[in-house]
Amino acid sequence: MLQASKEWQWVSCRQRNRLLVDLGEELILCTPFRLRQLTQDAYSDPHLSINEAAYYQNVFTYLRGFNIWSEPQCCQIALNATAAKFYLLPVQAKSWFFESYTGDQPCTEAIVRLRSPQQEGDFFIVEQVDGACLCISLSPQFALDENLELEQFQAIKVLNNRIHPLISCNKISQMA
Repeated sequence: MLQASKEWQWVSCRQRNRLLVDLGEELILCTPFRLRQLTQDAYSDPHLSINEAAYYQNVFTYLRGFNIWSEPQCCQIALNATAAKFYLLPVQAKSWFFESYTGDQPCTEAIVRLRSPQQEGDFFIVEQVDGACLCISLSPQFALDENLELEQFQAIKVLNNRIHPLISCNKISQMA
């Protein structure tokens, strides 16, 4: 199991213009988050805090419960979710890209489905605040419209009425 470690560090990489996670042993994860999207906290202490490690571990364990993703994939999702939760600047909801959910099935999971006019895809809810959710895309690419696309793990905020629950775990599409 890929346990959070005090050796893990956040790295603000000017060359790539991205937040990286140094996992030691020459393993480095590049998040999709550009430096201008980050709070000042991203630059203060490079080590994973206790809260960050706990959040990472909870997300990792939750994802493993689905038996869909490999441990490295769960680690990658959990690390990107942790980076989004703790270091992304607040963003406005961009719900206009997504269809409203009109069903009566309650949403009980953190893995949800969003539908744009172009496609539907699976997202992970990083946090829920004031009637909106900050989500990261689990799809390799997700077309918001004809011109705009989210890369895998990029974050977007949407109103709760756009969140479509997954009816069953079988509906979760496999990640690349």
